[in-house]
Amino acid sequence: MAAKYSKHDAKDYARENMRGIWAAALNPFNDDLSFDEAGLRSNIRHWIDDLGIEGLFIAGKQGEYFSMSLAERKRNFEIAVEECAGNAGVIVSVSDQNFDTVKELAHHAEDCGADYTVVHAPVLSFVHDRGEVLYRYYKALCDELDIGIAMWSHPDSGYLMQPEECARIAELPNIVAIKYSVPREMYVRLTQMVGDTIQVSTSAEDDWLENIEELGWRLYLCSSPPYHLQTKNDRRMDEYTRLAFAGKFEQARRVRDSLNPVREAMARSRPADKPQAFGKYWQELLGQTGGRVRPPMLELTDAEKYAIDRAFESCGLKR
Repeated sequence: MAAKYSKHDAKDYARENMRGIWAAALNPFNDDLSFDEAGLRSNIRHWIDDLGIEGLFIAGKQGEYFSMSLAERKRNFEIAVEECAGNAGVIVSVSDQNFDTVKELAHHAEDCGADYTVVHAPVLSFVHDRGEVLYRYYKALCDELDIGIAMWSHPDSGYLMQPEECARIAELPNIVAIKYSVPREMYVRLTQMVGDTIQVSTSAEDDWLENIEELGWRLYLCSSPPYHLQTKNDRRMDEYTRLAFAGKFEQARRVRDSLNPVREAMARSRPADKPQAFGKYWQELLGQTGGRVRPPMLELTDAEKYAIDRAFESCGLKR
């Protein structure tokens, strides 16, 4: 598939096109734990057509990539690209601890027409001065690939990439963004350091409005709230985002805060250590395809489902 931009145009392309609300997709699995391709396609169509979501984060940790074969992960990319088909952006996680796997998946992302890749910071056992290792890791990928690359720092790596480390990597030609799951003071500092060199974002929906207002952010990258807090007839996350983009912050805050009963219902009914199972069951209550989780993730008990049912009934989302 023809490239949408060159390596040295990647930053400009992302600055223009990587905007708005992007959601991290949960992957549905059938009762026999096979990959439910039809269910994923149905969800994607709903997310784009009914909810107006502007981009999808595919095959991430919420999507249980760690339980999927290499062939399934590639197929996951292909389905997303086919269904989004110019109507929404696609960023695919090629993250893996094996560097050859990262490169193979990234080349497949290029070949199948994904817009961008995202690469999780690697686990660096016994490494204490990580800055040079991280720079060379991302530089090797930039040298190998033309597609735009987003960094991804999260405590799962056993450490957090420091703003100074990220800012150095951000100068590489096809680094276009970072999903920065860190304390707010860290991503504020990075935003101030890099300006518009790359897009900085975090997955915390609670802070999204403040990050638009105070930091000038235009990208939400990304987690499941865009399709957990909204329905076809109740698009309040989309509404408050558009109000904030227009500078109407007081109106945006009122709409944002009106979703607090939904957030509270989810928080009080979400079992510890079952994030994917909870997310998929909440999707089912919204009429989306949820499905099973794969080991090692845990399924919900009947009692947990009952508690979620009751919380959902009281949350105030309009079906």
